[in-house]
Amino acid sequence: MNNTDVPIGQITVVDDKPENLDLLANLLEDVGYEVSPFPQGKIALDGIAYDPPDLILLDIQMPDMNGYEVCQHLKSNETTRNIPVIFVSAFNETFDKVKAFEVGGVDYISKPFQAEEVLARVATHLEMFQIKRKLEAVNVLQAEELAAKNIQLVQLNQSLEEANLDLQSNFKVLQDTQLKLVQTEKMAALGNLVAGIAHEINNPVGFINGNINSAVEHLEDLLAVLDLYQENSVISDVISAEIDEFDVEFIREDFPKLIGSIQSGVQRILEISKALRIFSRRDTDEKTNLNIIEGIDSTLLILKYRLQANEQRPDIQIIKNYGKIPEIKCYPGQINQVFMNLLANAIDALDESNEGKTFAQIEKQPNCITITTEMSADKQSVIVRIADNGIGMSTEVQDKIFEQGFTTKEVGKGTGLGMAIARQIVEGKHGGTLRCHSQFGESTEFAIVLPLEN
Repeated sequence: MNNTDVPIGQITVVDDKPENLDLLANLLEDVGYEVSPFPQGKIALDGIAYDPPDLILLDIQMPDMNGYEVCQHLKSNETTRNIPVIFVSAFNETFDKVKAFEVGGVDYISKPFQAEEVLARVATHLEMFQIKRKLEAVNVLQAEELAAKNIQLVQLNQSLEEANLDLQSNFKVLQDTQLKLVQTEKMAALGNLVAGIAHEINNPVGFINGNINSAVEHLEDLLAVLDLYQENSVISDVISAEIDEFDVEFIREDFPKLIGSIQSGVQRILEISKALRIFSRRDTDEKTNLNIIEGIDSTLLILKYRLQANEQRPDIQIIKNYGKIPEIKCYPGQINQVFMNLLANAIDALDESNEGKTFAQIEKQPNCITITTEMSADKQSVIVRIADNGIGMSTEVQDKIFEQGFTTKEVGKGTGLGMAIARQIVEGKHGGTLRCHSQFGESTEFAIVLPLEN
């Protein structure tokens, strides 16, 4: 065995035979171990207690105190109990070996021994002992770190309790400032609608661009023919060929249609732009007049992309029961936001009711949203009813629908603020009422009552 292969360690050898003691001591010292030899058990115990080694080689048969007794003393002492003991003895009976392990030995070498065997076993147990000590040191360190973390957790818990008390004390302040969320919710709603608005604008812009290109090409062709005609007072074969190729009569007939198509697209863009302006009217500190029906129609136009047919269902039908109503004084942007919230929720409810149905089944019982406007019986308020024939709501959901944070939508869909803010806009800001009536499995209706002046 090479000296560099052995773990560093201090070894105590106990044997009453001088020749055995010298043999073991010299063998171990030759490979680099620090060796402390003792000829008697009692003397060895005193030496070990004074300077504990890393490993003990212990003979069994000794006159004053045998190896078993020495080992028992070592294991009963807190300082020495973990030092590994290897018995080295001429006793070769199974009984002797078993007893050696029973009193605390970790290994047993029979005499006469082989030097290679002794060195191998010593190296193995030294390495195991040193690993064990390192693990114990790590465990102590981890225990100290855990204790420190426990103290931190206690402090953190105290901080959390204090923060919770602060949150509770600020809850009233939060309720009082809830209206500040209205604008945030409005901007979030507009952000969700960007895709729909872009859809509505891109289509007319697309065919405008296409038709303009065709119109320009037709015009260039017509001018080319006219130029040729001016250059040739007599219709030549060239002109005839050009006329045949470009079909001037078709161009003359088709060009006005192209211009009409362009005008139709421009008108469509203007309608969308007007609807967007009506919907997103900037509220001021003072209430202004609002045409309720214009506000509803502008919202429907913005939501048109969601109302149109898709692969799963046909168009959602909009039934307008518009009664004659006057303009009201209000914050138009906020009222339009309420319409947007209720109509978007109605579309969501219809889409949910369609789950599991075929396209044909939905066609037989079409999705429908009914919008009704009317005057109240005392003529002092305007009533807007928005109803859908979706899946309806249970009584439990109806009881919670206006609570802040409550939502029936999946995670990631909806903020749990929409209906709570809608009610606050209608009732808190405008002195009206917002009520819900739903029949589970059949329909839902929201009724908005807004005073003409407040």
